Amino acid sequence: MIHELRIYHCLPGRLPALLDRFRNTTLGLWQKHGIRQVGFWTVLIGPSNQALYYLLAWESLAERERKWTAFMNDPEWLEKRAESEKDGPILANVESMILQPTAFSAVR
Repeated sequence: MIHELRIYHCLPGRLPALLDRFRNTTLGLWQKHGIRQVGFWTVLIGPSNQALYYLLAWESLAERERKWTAFMNDPEWLEKRAESEKDGPILANVESMILQPTAFSAVR
């Protein structure tokens, strides 16, 4: 099992729109495509409270490539993403890291 840490840095004041998009659109589409989320976090104390952190679980890089590509090309996702940005862009930038657990990790 590998995990993907994704960090979405929002433009000022746009975090609520991102959270709404995940709650009302993204999670349902992930379920449709078999994408497994581990958890989501916002920053309570830290350098910026305008970011969303989340982890995805993958069996392999091949699974990630197949499922993520299908999700990103899903016509419903493309339509809903565009709708969610009708008031302007939400994200300043996105970071993505593929993480591999250590031998002593509680999460495998």
